[in-house]
Amino acid sequence: MRQKFYKYQGTGNDFVMIDNRQQTFDKNNTKLVAHLCDRRFGIGGDGLILLETHDTYDFTMVYYNADGNESTMCGNGGRCLVAFARQLGVITDTAIFEAVDGLHHASISGDIVRLQMQDVDTVTQTDTHVFLDTGSPHHVQFEAAIADFDIKTKGAEIRYGAPYNTAGTNVNFVKKIGTDTFRLRTYERGVEDETLSCGTGATAVAIAMHSLEETSNTKVALTVEGGTLEVSFDVRDGVYKNVWLIGPAQLVFEGVI
Repeated sequence: MRQKFYKYQGTGNDFVMIDNRQQTFDKNNTKLVAHLCDRRFGIGGDGLILLETHDTYDFTMVYYNADGNESTMCGNGGRCLVAFARQLGVITDTAIFEAVDGLHHASISGDIVRLQMQDVDTVTQTDTHVFLDTGSPHHVQFEAAIADFDIKTKGAEIRYGAPYNTAGTNVNFVKKIGTDTFRLRTYERGVEDETLSCGTGATAVAIAMHSLEETSNTKVALTVEGGTLEVSFDVRDGVYKNVWLIGPAQLVFEGVI
């Protein structure tokens, strides 16, 4: 098999991109997806994304984790897919596409992509953490020693532990570094390790920090290991709407494997 591919990254969250408008990719081959995402024996990526046609909208997003399994929404992946769609000539500077969690609007200018995320109407606060779903489930907790914290070990404990157990969750460790700025490190399920950035995680942290009244701003900056993301939103009666994830998305290379 010879497969044309493109590699994109958004603040260090990297993805194998494949144009599957002709339905030539074996979507049920989890071993193939995992192989392509393998950093030693394949291309390497935190996930693999297929761009497919849609009957009504600009395109369809199909997302797989690095372990080969189709997964929930990926915010940075969605932003990178918008950049990929522009490269393919599918869109120009705006897009409406369907992902596993529903429709998303997006715009692109240069390498900055704005992606509208789903509304969030439930933010669960406990004594130790906040839990919410931003297209993917996210556990959010503060960590003062975030610079040298063992993200993989602690993240795995939370990801597989109660109350998440089998389904698991993504885990975000946060430190406040300014009035509307937070440092974020994320353990991602499906990758089973820390990633340099997580778009749904950044969205979750921004909303969680506002819900906890750690910031009153409705535009929040997130410093991730791979750069900086911004999240803006409107909130009324505890419901977060008009949620936008904003940041760069760039082509790294393309080839045939």
